[in-house]
Amino acid sequence: MPTYRDDAVVLRTHKLGEADRILTLLTRQHGKVRAVAKGVRRTSSKFGARLEPFMAVDAQLYVGRNLDIVQQVDQLGAYGAAIAADYDRYMAANAMAEAADRLVGEGDAQPQQFFLLVGALRSLSRGEHPAGATRDSYLLRALGLSGWTVQLDACARCGLAGPHDRFSAPTGGVVCDSCAPAGTPRADAETVELLAALLEGDWPRVDAADPSDLDRAGGFVAAYAQFHLERAIRSLGRR
Repeated sequence: MPTYRDDAVVLRTHKLGEADRILTLLTRQHGKVRAVAKGVRRTSSKFGARLEPFMAVDAQLYVGRNLDIVQQVDQLGAYGAAIAADYDRYMAANAMAEAADRLVGEGDAQPQQFFLLVGALRSLSRGEHPAGATRDSYLLRALGLSGWTVQLDACARCGLAGPHDRFSAPTGGVVCDSCAPAGTPRADAETVELLAALLEGDWPRVDAADPSDLDRAGGFVAAYAQFHLERAIRSLGRR
């Protein structure tokens, strides 16, 4: 079928020629899609503003040889402007988009990943929670959907019931003293509990946390995400 329609989030954009853009989209039914939006950089474009990063859209696309072509766009969620207006939200959204780009392949339909990202961007645009916490919760959940659920209540290597106070990203979460590789950093009980709250979406617990505790937990999330994504996430700036 040469033409198809799908809900999508704009992950990133690149300029093409005088007036076009190449878009990387996370779609609900078609996985990651790369497409050309013709003429969107012209001031006369009817849907240029709808195709900025972090916008959620209902798009009609034509199947091209190398890149699909955007034919029509209806706005579903205008998150981009509110996110771009705040530095912390913008950096958090970029980290989330980088992770989504890495986790979902072209043609690899993962609707749960799509809905998770849309929900996180909506929350981020509204400032419902600290930007870094929204990002970290998203990263832990997105990795879990891809099969890398962080282990926090038992040793990730031997299964010994916790609590444990060491965290090993390569091993998969907290580890007991016997299983901890050399140099494994310590994670106090407060940090491990906060990581669990981020994973579970326990927002009253997260919102009540001290910013320094959120920052420590965020450091472990960053290490965990970047190890399993097998690349550095450029936008993972600390608070």
